[in-house]
Amino acid sequence: MNDPLAIVADIGGTNTRVAMTRGPRVQTDSIRRFRNADFSGLTEVLQTYIKDREDRPSCASVAAAGPVHEGVARMTNLDWVIDRADLAQALDLETVAVLNDLQAQGHALRHVDPAKMRLLLPGSDEDVSSHAARLVVGVGTGMNAALVYRTETGTLVPPSESGHISFPVQSEEELRLMRFAGRKHGVPGVEDVLSGRGIERLYAWRCEEEGASDAPALAAAEIMAACAAENDPRAHDAVAMAVRLLGRVLGNLALIQLPFGGIYLVGGVARALAQHATQMGLAEAFMDKGRFGPFMQQFPVWVVEDDYAALTGCAGHLCELIGQKG
Repeated sequence: MNDPLAIVADIGGTNTRVAMTRGPRVQTDSIRRFRNADFSGLTEVLQTYIKDREDRPSCASVAAAGPVHEGVARMTNLDWVIDRADLAQALDLETVAVLNDLQAQGHALRHVDPAKMRLLLPGSDEDVSSHAARLVVGVGTGMNAALVYRTETGTLVPPSESGHISFPVQSEEELRLMRFAGRKHGVPGVEDVLSGRGIERLYAWRCEEEGASDAPALAAAEIMAACAAENDPRAHDAVAMAVRLLGRVLGNLALIQLPFGGIYLVGGVARALAQHATQMGLAEAFMDKGRFGPFMQQFPVWVVEDDYAALTGCAGHLCELIGQKG
């Protein structure tokens, strides 16, 4: 049977990317980007996308940056509610799936071109079962992580909100950082120091530590650029702290979840931090688990360098879903 034509969407806090698929492969020439502020919700975005197309999709799968429960997503940084039933009715679709964005990234792992994955930490040389758990960790506007299980009946990616676990403190310096980050919302979560906004907060903290609280605030991209240019020691220190925190958090999650199939970093901030992983101590922070340090050598860490992975994950999940129904 031919794969049905499907519409997939990756909904971020600022923009939504939409594409058409047949099977698990995204038709890259069909990808369009929409500015969320110009629309009342996802239904309007998708209606705008398909109104001029001759071919009409029969199903859809969408990834939302926010928690999903019973087919309803509530965006974390956008005033949208995405309801599976409402989408099906409004667009006359037979099948609709609503995923958290990290779930979509997890579903993408088996479909992403290996050439778009870069190894950061080698892990064990032993053969790993195709059913071994994998962990996808997203660091971008926010932060989250989700396990990926490949089972006999398909791919299972349970939802998670790992970015809101408490920020792990291991030194007096980090205690000062925690207090700084917690001024606005109380005890900070990992996302408050490990995300785009987190890097901006780390930079502001370094300024305050050095008695320069009145220094101009910088956006995350400006901080990363200043670090790369080596013309701002505070930017260097902020990025170095973020890399070390990333290594520690990855190590903590690895011990909790035991992802022997590997850890996969996704998101723009994760890719930017990965550029500094070697010289800024990612491996050392990841392995710093006392007597369990040698145990950590079993977990490879990769960075996924595919901008369309979430769309691919939506398509892959939809294929499995339709196959199960058949």
